[in-house]
Amino acid sequence: MQKQLTAIIEKEDDGYVSFCPEYDIASQGSTVEEARKNLHEALQLFFETASPQEIQSRFHGEIYITRMDVAIG
Repeated sequence: MQKQLTAIIEKEDDGYVSFCPEYDIASQGSTVEEARKNLHEALQLFFETASPQEIQSRFHGEIYITRMDVAIG
């Protein structure tokens, strides 16, 4: 079974942090591709080891990613 999930990747210091908001799982890497690959592995490990109850309880079904304007100062 395949499921499409969200990966948010951002630059942090000398590397990149990757995050899946649907399951609140994060990873990191030296490059964008490495951070993405490491997040993919972390998600696979989670699905292999977590109970069905934990998978269901951690799932956030409605994720909205948007940009907004905010006044600064």
